[in-house]
Amino acid sequence: MIIDFVPLWTLLLGAAVFFYVLLDGFDLGVGMLYGLAPNSATRNLIMNSIAPVWDGNETWLVFGGLGLLAAFPLAFSIIIPAVYFPILIMLLALIFRGVAFEFRNREATQVTVWDRAFCFGSLVATFAQGIVLGAYIQGFKVAGRHFIGSSFDCFTWFSLFTGLALVFGYALLGAGWLILKTEGELQKAARRQGRWCLIAVIIAIGVVSFWTPLSHHNIAHRWFSWPNIAYLSPVPIVTAVIAFFEWRALSNQSEIAPFAGAIGLFLLSYFGIAISLFPTIVPYSFTLWQAASASDTQTFLLVGTMFLLPVILMYTAWSYWVFRGKVRADVGYH
Repeated sequence: MIIDFVPLWTLLLGAAVFFYVLLDGFDLGVGMLYGLAPNSATRNLIMNSIAPVWDGNETWLVFGGLGLLAAFPLAFSIIIPAVYFPILIMLLALIFRGVAFEFRNREATQVTVWDRAFCFGSLVATFAQGIVLGAYIQGFKVAGRHFIGSSFDCFTWFSLFTGLALVFGYALLGAGWLILKTEGELQKAARRQGRWCLIAVIIAIGVVSFWTPLSHHNIAHRWFSWPNIAYLSPVPIVTAVIAFFEWRALSNQSEIAPFAGAIGLFLLSYFGIAISLFPTIVPYSFTLWQAASASDTQTFLLVGTMFLLPVILMYTAWSYWVFRGKVRADVGYH
């Protein structure tokens, strides 16, 4: 009997993508807000708030990419060529950012240069990820089992807008993290920055929520036909409630709620995209089952994943537990 592991692999890859967006998203957001810090003491605190965890967060990017290649090779062979340039830009920016992280504390005479590199690398990587997201939602030109479009097709007004939207989204996550990890004037500044980012995120969610169904009839039918509109109405309603909760949290003295609210907005947006595109993995061309590798291949990969995934989860949870609490100025990155 052949066991269908596609639903399980879909959940694993979906979780990997969300964990990457959440974990690397907040530290990229912190990196962008880092450029707004008024002095070196504040920048040191911001850097120290993510220093113990930032590199481990990118584990989920590797897991997601390799999982897509192994479990859904057809999707990998179409998606990657279609978004080759923004992925290349993203990887270069992440490398540039990582080098800046290391060299900032080893070249005292070039601290300002590396500070700017860290902020700029975070911004470019985030914007490139947003372009990938926008291109994915729009879909790709496919003939047979091959991508036949141009490598520049991913650069559209929609994908550029989603790139800008993700910049504000990650900055909102970063502001929530800084509120959680810092005190005093730095925390107050993060609250102000978070409120501005939240306004932009709410606008972006609204624009994408209408732009996408207007561009694709099948998505419009899924959301607005009866009785789907009744079944799916909790998604925008809960999103609005969480947005109101997030605004209140950014305006009062709560410390964990702003970060939790930002996570909630990302989670609801993630669900919205999944609802719009399911069951396709190459939007409007191939379903998850059509793009999946052989059942024996998925079974073999699953055995290794069941050993590896708990290790990743354990060391991720342990690192956040060990470095819990407020960041201190006397603890630096080495």
